[in-house]
Amino acid sequence: MKVKEILEILNVPEEELLQKLENVGIEADLETEIESRIIKNLSKLYKVEIKPARKKKTTQTTKPKVEEKKEEEKKVVPKQEKEEQPKTKPKETKPQEEKKEKPKEEKKEKPKEQKQTKEEKEKKHVIKTKFDTEEIELKRVYDEKYEEFEEPTKIYTRLKNVKRKNTRSTKNRQSNFPQKQGKEDRTLYYSEGMTVAKVADELGVGIGDVVRRLVMMGYMVSASQVLDRDIVEIIALEYGFELKDRVETDITKFEQMDIVDDPSSLVPRPPIVTIMGHVDHGKTTLLDTIRNTRVASHEAGGITQHIGAYQINKDGQLITFIDTPGHAAFTEMRARGAEITDIVVLVVAADDGVMPQTVEAIEHAKAAKVSIIVAINKMDKPTANPERIKQELANYGLVSEEWGGDTIFVPISALKNKGVDELLDTILLIAEMQELKANPNRLGIGTVIEAKLDKGRGVVATLLVKNGSIKVGDPLVVGNTYGKIRAMQDESRTNIKTALPSKAVEVMGIVDVPNAGDPFMVFEDEKTARLIAEQRAQRAQEQELIGRPISLANLFDDEGEKELKLIIKGDVQGSIEALKNSLAKLDVEGVTVDVVRSAVGTVTETDISLAIAANAIIIGFNIRPSAKILEYAKEKGIEVRLYNVIYKLLEDIEDAMKGMLDPVYEEDVIGEAEVRQTFKVSRIGTIAGCYVTHGYITRNCQVRLIRDSIVIYTGNLSSLKRFKDDVREVKAGYECGLTIENYNDIKVDDVIEAFVMKKVE
Repeated sequence: MKVKEILEILNVPEEELLQKLENVGIEADLETEIESRIIKNLSKLYKVEIKPARKKKTTQTTKPKVEEKKEEEKKVVPKQEKEEQPKTKPKETKPQEEKKEKPKEEKKEKPKEQKQTKEEKEKKHVIKTKFDTEEIELKRVYDEKYEEFEEPTKIYTRLKNVKRKNTRSTKNRQSNFPQKQGKEDRTLYYSEGMTVAKVADELGVGIGDVVRRLVMMGYMVSASQVLDRDIVEIIALEYGFELKDRVETDITKFEQMDIVDDPSSLVPRPPIVTIMGHVDHGKTTLLDTIRNTRVASHEAGGITQHIGAYQINKDGQLITFIDTPGHAAFTEMRARGAEITDIVVLVVAADDGVMPQTVEAIEHAKAAKVSIIVAINKMDKPTANPERIKQELANYGLVSEEWGGDTIFVPISALKNKGVDELLDTILLIAEMQELKANPNRLGIGTVIEAKLDKGRGVVATLLVKNGSIKVGDPLVVGNTYGKIRAMQDESRTNIKTALPSKAVEVMGIVDVPNAGDPFMVFEDEKTARLIAEQRAQRAQEQELIGRPISLANLFDDEGEKELKLIIKGDVQGSIEALKNSLAKLDVEGVTVDVVRSAVGTVTETDISLAIAANAIIIGFNIRPSAKILEYAKEKGIEVRLYNVIYKLLEDIEDAMKGMLDPVYEEDVIGEAEVRQTFKVSRIGTIAGCYVTHGYITRNCQVRLIRDSIVIYTGNLSSLKRFKDDVREVKAGYECGLTIENYNDIKVDDVIEAFVMKKVE
């Protein structure tokens, strides 16, 4: 802006304004251009907003005055004026041209005359309405402060229209965006959930024709019926098509994509090792021994482990260790599909043997299908008996190489650092046999190990890189959220700029806290990452609304399910063995029963976690879990079916295997009461003085007497009283007296469970 324009806005004497400009080192007159920085300072000084006034274009009938035209020319010139302004006469522009400097006049005079003659020719044909919009351009540059005059309109972009621009940190690495699968002649591409109508459309034939052929083969289907892959393959062969699996190309489902690297770009990566075992068997001591003896020399002695993973160096080769504090965390991660580990080291104490948590660790490792190395710890103790350990583990499918098996057993003493080197050598040997490789020149993908909200640093997530590399500044999608890596630290809180495959790092810059086990992927720009995260969050919300828990009744609603996974809990080992043998004899073509776990005792939270991971159904035989456990199972969508007659259990399992289970009634547990005192009365029997701990008990309900988690008796309630009055219902928190029909052997601390049979719609 010029000084005289500023004077018009401020309404101050000319000498005063020139004096203030001189005070900051600017010698100015009325025609001097003032910088935007000085104008802002003047605005603050006089508390007046100084901006050039924007003038509207003159209409056809209005002849602007010469002064208005001068002021307008100093600010803006209509972009379309040279082509679509029949209103302006040549004589009106002459005063302006005369006042211009000679160099400008020489440049602009000739083009203007030419364009004005063109305007006169088109004058009769140009019609302007009040709805016409006119684009304007600035006469001169306002020091890149154009946003003060025009605010850009917000543009909403769909994901498919986003032009991916590589940021500085991602431009030198290969993108993870999938290539579209080229179509081949006479080829049908199969995707999960294909219906009859979809198959007919892909084959280019009528739906009725496909249905007719399926009926001739013995399949009674409708147009909306989902087909199994085997049936789709048969139909494809009938029409002379070859069936191939469709490659996942939806980038919002990046965890399902099969990323194939060029073999020449692959390099060996460190193995990822998880140490598991019973809490008293030396797991923590082994981790500390490995970390304190194998870290770099400048870090030795003063290392503080800040994250749940770290790397050690063994003869120039790196090994990544994942610290899982409990088995539940490991199971939850596997339940989300996070296959994060390559090798599991199972720690067993030589003087203690196989414990329940040891068995759980074996089951989790086998379910994840990873290699297992057994470390027999505490070999320095005189009571150590490694042969007994080998014998006990052989019962769980871990047979030593010395006995003709394929499991490596390494005797160690973590406390005295004996045998640890041999254990690390064994890990490197198995890793070499597995040929673990990755491509570091690719945008990183991997898994979240843990995440938290730190007061000082915000969202902090521990990421394990499985393939590619991640760098500071990378935009990434983590589960259903996104962010940009602001800082990255390793296990010793050292700031690093790049993390290569099998490296675990703490990352800051993510918008929301992700879940442990969530996948992550780096993208080229933050805009794409945000849009993908929004779509993933929306899809997750929709799946929660329409999700359906695993149960016997809907086992075969999803086509392609060919395995019934069970977790069996019973009162005695003999019952469990008999049940397992009976299940093995069930013969239904194309369906198998897989007993994921079987043990004596009631149902625990560990069983429910394992059922979530393995998509299993929990079967309880002659046992009763607590109301808290049943509520937890219901919350997680896991079905717990309880039986006390073996043939009824086998009938239900066989019906489910045949896809014919049609339950008529189901049991609904309504309450639970604890026996506090008993009274024996002649002609009535034993009266139980009870305290209702959960739910409520009604007069006409059925009851089950449980002693030490074992069902003693099931029958009907005979009477229900509060003090001396008969009542219909007693709720939780109140005391009551009750008798059980035809049963008197009630003892203090027994649990009475009330239930009703409800008809299933």
